[in-house]
Parts: sequence; structure tokens; C-alpha cells
Amino acid sequence: MLQVKNLVVNLDGFKLTADFEIAKGSLISIVGPSGAGKSTLLNALAGFIPVTSGTIKWNGSEITKQDPGLRPLSILFQDYNLFSHLTVKDNIAIGLRPNLKLNDLETNLVNSVIEEVGLSKFKFIKPFKLSGGQRSRVSLARSIVRSKPILLLDEAFSGLGPALRTEMIKLIKNKSIKEKITLIMVSHHIKDAMELDQKVIFVNEGETMKPINISVFINSKDENIREYIGL
Repeated sequence: MLQVKNLVVNLDGFKLTADFEIAKGSLISIVGPSGAGKSTLLNALAGFIPVTSGTIKWNGSEITKQDPGLRPLSILFQDYNLFSHLTVKDNIAIGLRPNLKLNDLETNLVNSVIEEVGLSKFKFIKPFKLSGGQRSRVSLARSIVRSKPILLLDEAFSGLGPALRTEMIKLIKNKSIKEKITLIMVSHHIKDAMELDQKVIFVNEGETMKPINISVFINSKDENIREYIGL
């Protein structure tokens, strides 16, 4: 379980507060207006920005002050963070070994994930020859091979068209369910939350609501939620 208790983040005059729990294996969408604090929350969970007060725990162990690389999570951004001089296979393998010296087990894992995300034909191609959707798959595959129990997505698919974005969300949803990964996805698109079809955390003006079912969220009478959805 991910426990966020009395969390406060002060960043350049902006204040974010959060207090919630997420069960292991949950699929969570973080939604809200632009500038509400969605990415700030994700970056605090990842350890990229310091918290002012409060705690973050995973399975009872506090990770509030852990370095990002030591936390039980991977994070996927919109810009993919691929290395232009490396092939698809090496861009994925570097998630396991920065020196790219994989053992047989790790090599098999990388090859298996490459096949799983549909990149077998592009294994030895460099990123500049790939489409946006293919680059997104490479970045996703690199996150998957790290085998962390939490996966954070920060607008990871927002640069893709609607059909391709739906396809990528379906792919990561199925993978998360299969591997019991706790998926937390920031998105500007309410349709993305509907694709995950589980729970939503609404962030508005720095205030973070507790997770609620997507059906409850869509039908909420809360004025801020209804304004965000456009009702």
C-alpha cells in the first residue's frame, strides 16, 4: 500500500496538500485543471522535489526522504528520455544496466518485453527513425524492465493522437494488472481516466482529494469537479 499522510509541498509560492492511501495493484488517474498541482504531486512521490512536511510510505516503510533512484518506482515522462545514439534494445536495456552489460536472464527479460510492446522488428533501430508511438513504447518498455512495484506516468501519452493514446493506455493497463503494478497516471484528458476504469484522484488549486471510483467521479455533484468535466 502507498500511504501519503498529511503531505505538504511548498514550491515557488505554490502549496500542495495531500492525504490518501492507494492499495497495491490499483490503477489511479490524477486529474484536474492545468496548474492544479498534478505533476507537483507526482514529482513529490518520485522524490524529485522535497516535501515540507508529512510522510510517504510504501508497504509500511517510509520513503519520504529517499533518493529518487532508491524508491520503489519508475516514472515515465512525455518526452521519452531516449538516447539518440542507442538502439531500441539498448535504450531499454539501460534501464537495467547503465553499462549495458546484461547477463543471460536480463537479456531474456529485455527481449521478452520488446516483444510484449510490439517492437521486435525495431530492436536494432535508433529512436530518430521511430514514430512518436514507437518511441513511447520504447520508453514504456524501459520502465517495465526495471520491475518496480509502482509506475508513475506524467502526461506520458499526451503527445499522441486519441486512438494511439487509447492503445498505449490499454497496453500499460493490461501489463499493470498482469504484474500487479500500482499505476498512477497524470492526465489532462478525462477520457484517459475512463480508459483505466478504476479510481481517480482530483487535484484542484493544490488540494488533493482521496481516490474515488471513476463512476462516482463522473457523477459527482462537487462544483469544481463538474466544472472540470464540463457539466
